[in-house]
Amino acid sequence: MQSPGGLFGKLLSRVNRATSEEKENIERELPFAVMIFTLMAATGVSVYGSWKKLAKLSFLPTFKKEADEVIRQVEVLGKDPLAVMYSKAEQTTSKPYRNFLGGFVSTARSGGKMVDYMRNELKSIFELRKISMTQSIEKIATLVESYTVMLIVTLCVYILFVVFASTSVLQSVTNVSLPNSPLMSYLVAFLFMPIISFFFILIAHNMQKSSFSDLKDVYRKAIIIFIAVGIPLTLISVIPSLLQIVDKVGLAEVITVGLVAMSAPPAILYYRISRINSNAEDSISNFIRDVTESQKTGLSPEKSIIQASMRKDYGSFSRFLELMRSQIEWGVPLRRTFENIKQKIRSWFVVVNFAMMVETVEIGGNSAQALEILSEYSEKEHEIQVNRRGLLKPYVLLAFVWSVLIALTTTIVAMTTSMMNSLAGSGLIPMGVSSMGSDMVTFSVGIIIQCWISGFFIGKISEGNFAAGFKYSAMLAITAFVSLILSQAFLGSAFGIPTPK
Repeated sequence: MQSPGGLFGKLLSRVNRATSEEKENIERELPFAVMIFTLMAATGVSVYGSWKKLAKLSFLPTFKKEADEVIRQVEVLGKDPLAVMYSKAEQTTSKPYRNFLGGFVSTARSGGKMVDYMRNELKSIFELRKISMTQSIEKIATLVESYTVMLIVTLCVYILFVVFASTSVLQSVTNVSLPNSPLMSYLVAFLFMPIISFFFILIAHNMQKSSFSDLKDVYRKAIIIFIAVGIPLTLISVIPSLLQIVDKVGLAEVITVGLVAMSAPPAILYYRISRINSNAEDSISNFIRDVTESQKTGLSPEKSIIQASMRKDYGSFSRFLELMRSQIEWGVPLRRTFENIKQKIRSWFVVVNFAMMVETVEIGGNSAQALEILSEYSEKEHEIQVNRRGLLKPYVLLAFVWSVLIALTTTIVAMTTSMMNSLAGSGLIPMGVSSMGSDMVTFSVGIIIQCWISGFFIGKISEGNFAAGFKYSAMLAITAFVSLILSQAFLGSAFGIPTPK
């Protein structure tokens, strides 16, 4: 039976984890929720009306729950909306959310101008987002560097183990010999190193969130292909008779081809999705700006959207705007048009901006001022995302550097050991020498698999989702294979050492 203390500790841990996730979700959605309040205030909507509007917005699920709770307390318990907001400010664990609610209540009670407060609060929140982004990039940098060091250290430690076991150095100095078993090679190459990678992938998963809301079709396709290709690869590696046939071609070659075949189809599917949605993310702020400027000239919101959608430099995003334009011209309501486009776009950022534009237009009132606010902060959010992608690019390149470095390190140490053995002559441990070639083959396969797994780590830190990892995993597996082949061929010819088979 579990002790009360242990049970209490587990419960406390779960509560802390749930509280942390809730805080993270609130701070992620807060800029857009504040923008909704700002837009509503600019068009003359009351405080309570803004909460009722938030309760209908499914793309902000955390604030939808907050709005449902506010409405429940107002309509069921008869509380004042400002009193409910003040109570929430005292309860929330998010400091930015607490400051927003507290300032909102103070401004409303003092009779201050709500739109000015909201705009100042938005400015402050986006400044904090820039700082938070910089801190996040620094954490990612530390994580990537730690991952690189752990991989290289793990390899080097085992290679040194092989070196001492393969020669008489350790035995002559300490009178101790190390056992050299193939099992140790398999454990390091196919268990310890993947476990390290999965540990860092888990950390990256908690640090990075994807802007793409639904990638289930990519993962379904990947699972089918993994089963179709993974089972034959496993059988080839396990069944001795098949392994002997594969050895004629090369086990590393077969594994590389198999891993690339597993990654290529989902990578292609994700590339198509990413290209469209990334282009939409780059274009949405320009589109909203065009709509805003058109409306300033006196055009109606619908005509402003039609006018803005005729711009030719939106790339693949233009087809969605053409669909919107044709539906508006046929008299389809703007909200219905948005719902149709929402089913085709997976970027959360694009959907949020579209939704806020639709809400602003439908409410009416001072929509030109509200659209100006939306345009301004949509451009700021886009700038933050562009800067973030730019800062993360070097860490993608670092993955290819460590793939080459791991391959070179392993090859140099293994071939140096073989050369030492050939020079030492009488100081050899025969079993260690005979196992050196098989160790090199084992580690070549292990390094290729390790670099393939690393692709998912890079995909997560660079784009926030594992689907992006398919393209990186294929490229890193090829990079590792080519590095191993070239390094073994070059060093073998330079020192006259036969390349391990």
